Amino acid sequence: MSILATFLLLSAEAWSMPAARPCDAQDIAALTAEADTPYLLACRAALTPDQTIVRPVRIIGAEASGAQLDCGGGTVGRPEVPVAASAPTIAIWSRRIDAALWSRPTDVRIRNCRINGAVRVWGMGADGRYDDLRASSRTRDHTDRLQATAPSHVTLENVTIRAAGTIPLYVGPGVTRLSLLGSILEGDSVSTAIYLDAESADNRIEDNLLRTRTQREMIAIDGSTRNRIIGNRFELGGRPGVFLYRNCGERGVIRHQTPSYNTITDNLFSGAARLRPRLVVQNAREGRRSYCGDDKGYPWGSSADDRDGASHNIVRYSFGN
Repeated sequence: MSILATFLLLSAEAWSMPAARPCDAQDIAALTAEADTPYLLACRAALTPDQTIVRPVRIIGAEASGAQLDCGGGTVGRPEVPVAASAPTIAIWSRRIDAALWSRPTDVRIRNCRINGAVRVWGMGADGRYDDLRASSRTRDHTDRLQATAPSHVTLENVTIRAAGTIPLYVGPGVTRLSLLGSILEGDSVSTAIYLDAESADNRIEDNLLRTRTQREMIAIDGSTRNRIIGNRFELGGRPGVFLYRNCGERGVIRHQTPSYNTITDNLFSGAARLRPRLVVQNAREGRRSYCGDDKGYPWGSSADDRDGASHNIVRYSFGN
């Protein structure tokens, strides 16, 4: 059996797994304990508003498929404490099995939570190593492989993510069918509010309030496709809104997809810059990065063409006060 066929088999097996069991009293006690070590969540937790989680939460591998966290309006993470990208408040990650195989979580739901810090969803490369991503990107079936190893069907609903440093919601390479619904992003980010990374697809960002104080655009769509960004309110504070581009050659990883076939409609933008509002910008980079040549030598994606290649996107928006 080929490596790709094995990836897809593991993916199919993950879909057939039974739903996670309800968390018992012992699970809840451990989840809400005063501790700095991460808690591995692999059950369905339902909390009351007076129950808080101060320790990091990790949802890792196929064994965590079906995991849920309903905070009942309570909080996760410590307020105003800076959070690093490598140590987010909540991580939904794939787990490396061996040099070639990954185990991914699917059907994860987080709702009714006030999250201090960041949520990161990531497949291949979640262990901090980019060697796998680089090697995979040099093959023709990279997109299929990456999507088969990354988390899928993750729902964040009625949550507030208050950033304290890193991107509040990072959707990593190959992640598919993530939904952010009816939620609020606020606080301060050194980058964007939402980042949809390369080869991710079919994600939904709908009916949210985005008011994070960013140092860049609010949403970055980096080689991500078929996403629906609909019915959101952007409080820009003079910053750009949505950029669509392909970050060619970063870390030597070839971007195979273009930021195309996205639907960005019925969003309300307020507080745009007067002289150069830049609400939705397609082809925002066009290869203007020093590292674009780091992926040269292959006949596909950004290795063959540094341009962004955004096309077939549907864009409609309106201004607010």
